[in-house]
Amino acid sequence: MKRLFTLLIGMVLLSQPLAAQAPTVSSSDILQKLQKLNTVGSVLYVAAHPDDENTRLLPYLTYERKLRTAYLSLTRGDGGQNLVGKEQGEPLGLIRTQELLAARRIDGAGQFFSRANDFGFSKNPDETFAIWNKDSILADMVWVIRNFKPDVIITRFPTTGEGGHGHHTASAILAVEAFSAAADPKRFPEQLKYTEVWQAKRIFWNTFNFGTINLTSENQIKIDIGGFNPLLGKSYGELASENRSMHKSQGFGTAKTRGQTFEYFKQLGGDSVKKDLFENSNIGWNRFSATAKFTKIINKLITKFDPLHPEIIVPDLVSFYKQLQALEETDPTLRCWKKEKLKETESLLLSCSGLWMEAYAADYIAIPGSDMITTVQIVNRNKNLVTLNKIRYINQDSTLSLALKANELYTFKHTGKLPESVAYSNPYWLNEKHSNGLYSVSDQLLVGKAENEPEVCVTFHVTIQELTLTIVKPIVYKYTDPVKGEIYRPLEVLPPVTVNLAEKLYVFADTLAKHIPFIVKANRANAVGTLHWNLPIGWTATCEQSTFRLNAKGDEVTIEVLVHPGKNSLDGKILVSLVSENAPFAKSITRLEYDHIPYQFILSDTEANLVNINLKTSGTHIGYIPGAGDDVAACLRQVGYQVTILTDELLDKGKLSSYDAIVTGIRAYNTNDRLQVYYNTLMEYVRQGGNLIVQYNTNNRIGPLLAKIGPYPFTISRERVTNEQAEMRVLKPEHPAFHFPNEIRKGDFNNWVQERGIYFASDIDKQYENLLSLNDPNEKPNEGSLIVTKYGKGNFAYTGLVFFRELPAGIPGAYRLFVNLLSLPKNK
Repeated sequence: MKRLFTLLIGMVLLSQPLAAQAPTVSSSDILQKLQKLNTVGSVLYVAAHPDDENTRLLPYLTYERKLRTAYLSLTRGDGGQNLVGKEQGEPLGLIRTQELLAARRIDGAGQFFSRANDFGFSKNPDETFAIWNKDSILADMVWVIRNFKPDVIITRFPTTGEGGHGHHTASAILAVEAFSAAADPKRFPEQLKYTEVWQAKRIFWNTFNFGTINLTSENQIKIDIGGFNPLLGKSYGELASENRSMHKSQGFGTAKTRGQTFEYFKQLGGDSVKKDLFENSNIGWNRFSATAKFTKIINKLITKFDPLHPEIIVPDLVSFYKQLQALEETDPTLRCWKKEKLKETESLLLSCSGLWMEAYAADYIAIPGSDMITTVQIVNRNKNLVTLNKIRYINQDSTLSLALKANELYTFKHTGKLPESVAYSNPYWLNEKHSNGLYSVSDQLLVGKAENEPEVCVTFHVTIQELTLTIVKPIVYKYTDPVKGEIYRPLEVLPPVTVNLAEKLYVFADTLAKHIPFIVKANRANAVGTLHWNLPIGWTATCEQSTFRLNAKGDEVTIEVLVHPGKNSLDGKILVSLVSENAPFAKSITRLEYDHIPYQFILSDTEANLVNINLKTSGTHIGYIPGAGDDVAACLRQVGYQVTILTDELLDKGKLSSYDAIVTGIRAYNTNDRLQVYYNTLMEYVRQGGNLIVQYNTNNRIGPLLAKIGPYPFTISRERVTNEQAEMRVLKPEHPAFHFPNEIRKGDFNNWVQERGIYFASDIDKQYENLLSLNDPNEKPNEGSLIVTKYGKGNFAYTGLVFFRELPAGIPGAYRLFVNLLSLPKNK
């Protein structure tokens, strides 16, 4: 044992910050948790996306009503927009998952998800169900209900469509169906080998007053949720602002509210009530005959609790824990609450005793089969009888039987191999290929979870006042940043080497070869291997040096591969792998690093799309004004344009005549206030013969548009066409946008992804030409997706067409049309 462990003992001060692995717990937190011990009632809130939840109601239910509360978001928001970066799709869904979890840490609620993929805006539930596979998502909702066992279910949206988004309506329809289906043993019987049927008592719709839509009524259940919580030092309106503002990628920062705030509820099912969600419901311990005495026990704990000496109630908590342990488990409802209250009481025991534990690695990367150095620390910060019996590392125990002295920090170091069998870290829902509407999750026990359970952990076996507990702590990595201070990040289990491609798409506009960089990175020292690739039919590739040797961990090498499209080459994927130490590795890593969420990454197959487009270009130099974040500039570079990012400094100089065209990124006028300052400069650029192409902006609460954009007036609506196959009708077939330098044909609008366009122009001045007409099924044609006008010698265009999605997806027709807009001829 001496060979494996070194014991270091030293004194620490109570004020010394020891960890951020678990939230800091104050005496007011402990008192709230003690009060919550007396409640055995639960509520599940249901909606479609991150940020759909009622952020005022959740903290009220959790902290005021002391209910076990959770939010089920059917999707992870993958199809939304992004105000903090360029991520779309799966990476954006991962960001929004973590934003939801950050919000839940503020309001105290739990978080669940279904397997539904947010495929983008949907105008009706029929389209939504067709893409999601309704029965699959219903099964997920039933699974969550059967496991969480809510007494009350609340939907954010109605079943009748006033929620606007098809996903919203679908979430309410599914909630109403799941309310009954969860109690039916004939529905999804395969789940019953893991759980039991469950009938919630009632289901409500949390009606709303959004903008011009007021669906609240005085004959609905009305609850004031605007109260002040003295233990938190905040009102629930203030908490609502804090958790709402965690949805930073959606620009949902909100002001704090104080004072009376009413929420309204319309009952959709269950036994009828008139005044309260839990009217005539027993949510105290006398709900079960075996636990009626618990209320009195907990009330005594609350009375005895001393905020300056929380350790005084540790013996009473130990006694209560043992009484919970002794409960029979024949009643599934009591069994559920026994498990939940044991967890809550254990947390209280650790908090009141001041027992703090953590485990951290010497590096944030761990490789299966390689040595890992782990530091373990424990301190008994209050005067309690605590014995550290043993520490279990990865497949190895250390028996100690160590009585912990008050406020002494004990440090143990351990070196051991991470088993080869440990899986690489990755969001579980991204481990398998998935459809447009549904993530593929093979393990039923993972369904519904917000994120992976930590796989690499250390287990502490401790005895507190003759009660033995087993406490599992994930191994994390921590370091000190000179500006931010102590920083924690999750441990990453990675392959020994990864290989990344610089782009997800490579566009070839002719048969000329193109160098593609393959970036090989060593996640451990002395990585040696060979690069391999598979190409679509008709493509060839050559490489001067396909072997690599990386001596130090973290070293990188870029290997250039010359890829050549043949005359009859077929579009497809290039698949890349490495062979190192006779083992194949084919994973790339995408990192997401933002201050408001923990470090995130995605391991995925190393691949990219190769697309050979019949494309003619005109002009060479493009200026690009960044907006909220997109990859359009990178796509233009791929087809041969020189793209200069126009910073405020360059725009201040006003020398724009060298650019054949200038493009503004998505939401540029929403995110850059100085574009109003540059309005005259940009208009003069157009007047002198330049082309200015403005991609979509919004005109709503998130991004109110106060700036002038074009030479003549128009406004921006919320109109959109979500059917990516909607017919595109050319209104001005003679316009050069459809002829130069590329002939635009009907087939150029095939295979578009997610949607046609968003935030179309409206109230359009007669100086503009409307070039396209399109609409979703059963809707009126809209002519605001692409408007163009001549101004002086140049041209101005505003477009809501989603080029920011289509170009990165490699859609040939989108490239041809966008290049034509860049190439609009000068006017005489």
